Amino acid sequence: MARLIARLFIGGLFFGHGAQKLFGWFGGSGIEGTTEMMDSLGMKPGRRNALAAGASEAGGGALIAAGAFTPAAAAALIGTMITAIRKVHFAKGFWNTDGGYEFNLTLIAALLVLVDEGPGPLSLDRALGTERKGVYWALLALAAGAAGSAAAISAGERAAEAEPSENRSEPSSIGPRRIVRMSST
Repeated sequence: MARLIARLFIGGLFFGHGAQKLFGWFGGSGIEGTTEMMDSLGMKPGRRNALAAGASEAGGGALIAAGAFTPAAAAALIGTMITAIRKVHFAKGFWNTDGGYEFNLTLIAALLVLVDEGPGPLSLDRALGTERKGVYWALLALAAGAAGSAAAISAGERAAEAEPSENRSEPSSIGPRRIVRMSST
């Protein structure tokens, strides 16, 4: 029963965060606000990363709550948490009171416990005979989440570097900034 409660609570929290990003539910900023946030974090293109983060959290949260495809769902959620730590929370220190990464690590640990112990008897994985659990699966979920996070951050950095120079503005010696377009001829 404890795993069911944990899955419903943890999965529900992740679903809620994903719905905030995608639809603006529960006081969230919706896809436009999330796109702006991703752009400001250097996660380019912002909309693609906003959709990926929102879908990972909403979809992964729903799967965790249902106890379905538990290692894969955990990997997706771990990836979003590692990305959040690296791009937002790490520079603020450990403690959550200062905006640090304490809560993100707690969620990662909880997901790893669910994968290691399995989603439990009241789960779709168990009902379908697809339950995968144990240390191997937990470490695989952690590695897959870390790899996904690294790939997303790297792709965002490459995309930011590849932005054409005509989209960048340079200060003018007189008056406000102006956009300088460079010709290839």
